[in-house]
Amino acid sequence: MEEQEGRTLKTLIKNGMIVTDGDIFSADLLIDGEKIAEIGPGLSAPDARVVDAEGKLVFPGFVDAHTHFDLPVSGTVTADDFESGSVCALLGGTTCVVDFATQDFGETLAQALENWHEKADGKASCDYAFHMAISQWTPQVREEMSDMVRQGIPSFKIYMTYGNRVSDEEIYEILTEAKALGALVCVHCENHGIIQARIKELLSDGRTAPASHPLAHPDRTEAEAIHRLLTIAALVDVPVMVVHLTSKAGLKEIKKARKKGQTVYTETCPQYLLLEDSVYEKPRFEGAKFICSPPIRKKKDRKALWRGLERGDIQLVSTDHCTFTMAQKEAGREDFSKIPGGVPGVEERVGLLLTYGVGDGRLSLPEAVELLSGNPARLYGLYPRKGSLQPGSDADVVLWDPTAHRVLRDENVHTKARYTAYGGMELQGAAETVFLRGEVVVERGKLVQEHRGVFVPRKTGNL
Repeated sequence: MEEQEGRTLKTLIKNGMIVTDGDIFSADLLIDGEKIAEIGPGLSAPDARVVDAEGKLVFPGFVDAHTHFDLPVSGTVTADDFESGSVCALLGGTTCVVDFATQDFGETLAQALENWHEKADGKASCDYAFHMAISQWTPQVREEMSDMVRQGIPSFKIYMTYGNRVSDEEIYEILTEAKALGALVCVHCENHGIIQARIKELLSDGRTAPASHPLAHPDRTEAEAIHRLLTIAALVDVPVMVVHLTSKAGLKEIKKARKKGQTVYTETCPQYLLLEDSVYEKPRFEGAKFICSPPIRKKKDRKALWRGLERGDIQLVSTDHCTFTMAQKEAGREDFSKIPGGVPGVEERVGLLLTYGVGDGRLSLPEAVELLSGNPARLYGLYPRKGSLQPGSDADVVLWDPTAHRVLRDENVHTKARYTAYGGMELQGAAETVFLRGEVVVERGKLVQEHRGVFVPRKTGNL
């Protein structure tokens, strides 16, 4: 965008259909510098550049609250780093991600945070915030949690499975400290012991292919872990977030806890809404593309998750974007449990939910914006700076062309994994123009500015 006397020119977006997480209406939107200045009908600003949004939907920049960029996993590192992952985000209309800064064994949280700033600062093209993932619970880590909150990181991630899992005793202590700080703990819920026992059984029977992955991670392992987490959270009397919910059985545990008065938040992801576990049976190791944990489930689970979105039982749709090339996934050619887990999604997420949620009549446009932008911004303390179209908010604005159409194929997505999990699916609509803090970063669907992303410290949030 042109500058005049060292100051960014104003931009007036006219004739668009404004869509927020609570309303949809025809109005103009004025951007002044990095902020939204005014929204209303018939606005004029003689010193502004005018953008005609006739026929376009005007969305707040979308927020993906669950990504893993540049993350070491299973002896390798995710294919997408902050440079490539953030470009994928912008091209899909996402202007802010919340990534998981992850503590390695032997590290302090301060060291983990420094590592993630080094990975992201000056490299990201969209704005970004961090959760802090705790891999090793020590007295020093307990002390550091307050430092993280002061630095704008009021949410923590823990795992109930994997090598960096925490025990029930440690979960209790982490939740207790989080309660004292007003922080939110996000939890990956699976029963580690049962999964490991089933992996051994399957491998001993020679069942080494990707099709064994969902057999090793049945829905009950998720439901049991959710029940155990919520039992502990009830004793501490603190809200918790169950990340990447996959199953009808898991959602049932959450709803039961809520009926007893607990505050429980949850998210799901496009892969669990749109795919079924038959993908793991694809020939020639193609099923490895879809390996993620928890795994993709059955038709009954998809239906339950969609109903959960429609009824407000699920608050967010994030991606768990965690990508590996097929060459990286080859590490598990002879042992499915060694396939690095994760699928792409940060580029496809918005289009998928608008096409198969709104387009298929399951959700309204404002409900979709709530799931994709408003709720993640509110829950994680970004609102109203992010996830909002109102005066004073960051001018993160997406002009969405509802008439655009494309079929997702490996060759037309931008992840360094070089494939999409949604190949062959049709998307109706696309991000035509994306503003990041008042500057055009995507125009006519193409990236025109990069490396403009900044770290966004967060406050304690709530819904």
